[in-house]
Amino acid sequence: MPIDAAKAVAAEPRSAEISWDHKDIQLYHLGLGAGVPATDPDELRYTLESRLHVLPSFATVAGAGQGVIGGIGGPGLDINLASVLHGGQRIEIHRPIPVTGQAVSTSKIAAVYDKGKAAILVLRTEAADDEGPLWTSDAQIFVRGAGGFGGDRGPSVRTELPSRGPDRTVEKAIREDQALLYRLSGDFNPLHADPEFAKTAGFDRPILHGLCSYGMALKAVVDTVLGGDVTRVRAYTTRFAGVVHPGETLRIRMWTGSPESGRVQVAVTAVERDDAPVLTDTTVVHT
Repeated sequence: MPIDAAKAVAAEPRSAEISWDHKDIQLYHLGLGAGVPATDPDELRYTLESRLHVLPSFATVAGAGQGVIGGIGGPGLDINLASVLHGGQRIEIHRPIPVTGQAVSTSKIAAVYDKGKAAILVLRTEAADDEGPLWTSDAQIFVRGAGGFGGDRGPSVRTELPSRGPDRTVEKAIREDQALLYRLSGDFNPLHADPEFAKTAGFDRPILHGLCSYGMALKAVVDTVLGGDVTRVRAYTTRFAGVVHPGETLRIRMWTGSPESGRVQVAVTAVERDDAPVLTDTTVVHT
């Protein structure tokens, strides 16, 4: 049996010490396309160590992204990597992430949902340093062909977008080599680099990491709605609705609501494919 849900959820949490410094932060930001134009003061806060701010989505790769890949190999889980896709992601930021840090990262399977032809694993990772909690990350891992074991189907949460047009729209080009650069932050799944492996997974060519699109969208919200202030982000949730290929363009639409709402709703699509959905049910909670 590929998935033993009860055994996976009951497994002891796994902890690891992680650390990062300005080079890890800069590499992550560059993997999201930061630094264009290279001398723009608004971009230098992502690329120059003397001005560096940490985009909160760095939490998904801190410690070389050990949580997601390591988590799907735990007790009760016998999974072929070619059947795995990242289905959704949520982070909650408890304090601004420091440019240089050390923390203990603790991961466990918080839930396993049976979607019939597929299973969804909820991998929860919590990081804390000597001063207390830093972030909580929930990754929803979609495993094709692993459902049908009679488990709970889990929640179905959809976020309706406003009927009016977006308040802000940003388009971001994805470089041909962007997945190759982004994977250096820790996600070495060959799906994002090896054409032959991509074909075995059902794709005609390598696809961009969902978490790269995720980070690009958050950067757009921070830069255009939050005045470049990364410390205003409290939580960020998305569902990965479709693939993106290097060389395409993301259209990021934002609805800001009232000033006191503290929420930005986001929809991300692929421009060259008639606005095919990329990220849906996406919300940034902020101060």
